[in-house]
Parts: sequence; structure tokens; C-alpha cells
Amino acid sequence: MSIPHTKRVCQLIKLKPEYETQYKEVHSAVWPGVLAALETHNVADYSIHYFPPLHLLIATFKYTGTGYDKDMKAIGEDPITQEWWKVTDMMQESFNDGATGSGKDIPWWTEVEEVFRMEGVLHR
Repeated sequence: MSIPHTKRVCQLIKLKPEYETQYKEVHSAVWPGVLAALETHNVADYSIHYFPPLHLLIATFKYTGTGYDKDMKAIGEDPITQEWWKVTDMMQESFNDGATGSGKDIPWWTEVEEVFRMEGVLHR
């Protein structure tokens, strides 16, 4: 089933190697309030992948709303999400100079440019 969306987002951040096991453990049971905030603010099809050789976390999601900046700000103001970030931010290292954590003026995760997309299924 296809999810309608207005924007696809891909973000990167470095996972501190000593937190690999712990990071995977906390993400095996993401807090329901965090998931609810994402859903309420039009985030769908969210996933995080890990590339161990570079300690790289790669997050992708679809944004299905019409006010991306407003929704991202609202997620950042959610108290449960803020508590979640206190747990996860300490395990990460931002690529953005001056970033001090999620929900601040300088983005914690680095958003990357989409250079190719193929949608749908080819019919033969």
C-alpha cells in the first residue's frame, strides 16, 4: 500500500561505537508516546538503518502533511519526545558544527539531498 506524501526525508548521524548494543535495544521498543507524536505530526514509514563500518545511522521517513517546519517544531516540543532524546542523543555524534542535541536551533541529524527516486512498479 502506498502512503501519500509531500516529502521524503533522509538524515544521517554518527552512532558512538560504544553504544551500538544499547541503541539497538532502546529502538527495539520505542516509547509509544514518541511514536504517537510522529504519527500526530504527519510522519510515516520511518526507519533507521545502521552501517557499522562508518558507525553511521541513516534515518528515512515520509512526511504526509503540509506544514513540515511547523510539524517538526511540534515534535520537538513534545515532552515525551524530549525525554526520548535525552536517552538517545548521548549515544550519537552530530555531523553539524555547533549542534548540541535534538530539537535545538542547529539540527542534530543532518538532512541529505535526494538525488534519485523510482516510484511504483514496472509492468512488463
